[in-house]
Amino acid sequence: MTAMCDVAFLLLTFFMLATKFKPEEPVQVVTPASTSTKQIPEGFMQITLDKNGRVFFAVDNLKAKRDIISQINDDKQLGLTPTEMQNFVNGSGVGVPFSQLKSYLALSPAQQAEYDKKAPGIPTDTTGSFESNELAYWVQTARYHVDNGKGRIAIKADGAAAYPEINKVISTLGKQKVFRFSFITDMKGVPPGTALAAERASGKSE
Repeated sequence: MTAMCDVAFLLLTFFMLATKFKPEEPVQVVTPASTSTKQIPEGFMQITLDKNGRVFFAVDNLKAKRDIISQINDDKQLGLTPTEMQNFVNGSGVGVPFSQLKSYLALSPAQQAEYDKKAPGIPTDTTGSFESNELAYWVQTARYHVDNGKGRIAIKADGAAAYPEINKVISTLGKQKVFRFSFITDMKGVPPGTALAAERASGKSE
């Protein structure tokens, strides 16, 4: 019993010291509610759109993030240092043009969180041009490195965001031949007596 207690405390100490919490998202949005119960799988790519139309991009896969920032650094000739590239891997997402990416990644996490409040967002339009629509480049590059091009994309849009801004994101995905994606929403109650309510009661819903 004594040995078991020692092992238990050692394991507890290890997990307390080794666990790395997921960083806070760069922007907070109020998503609309839905009755969907399907969960977003791990390793997904997330496009966040706030109420002002600012676009942020994030990837939930550390290895893919290293490959993504390495390719972007080479393609865009940003001259990122190893520390700045690691800051991208450790961060939760970015919402700046490529012209500001190096200076953004040079900031400390606290400074990045403060800057995110006024960040301009990733340039996005309804075209597939990598010059004017930088989100298109992020999507193409990330898809190549996430799950061999099969990574799922989730859109987290603020309920107050204007439709033209949401349409820019959807059009961008369409230009990249991405026609299957998910919307992240809040849960709302299911009206009693409906088919979905019966499905949940039977435990068959996803």
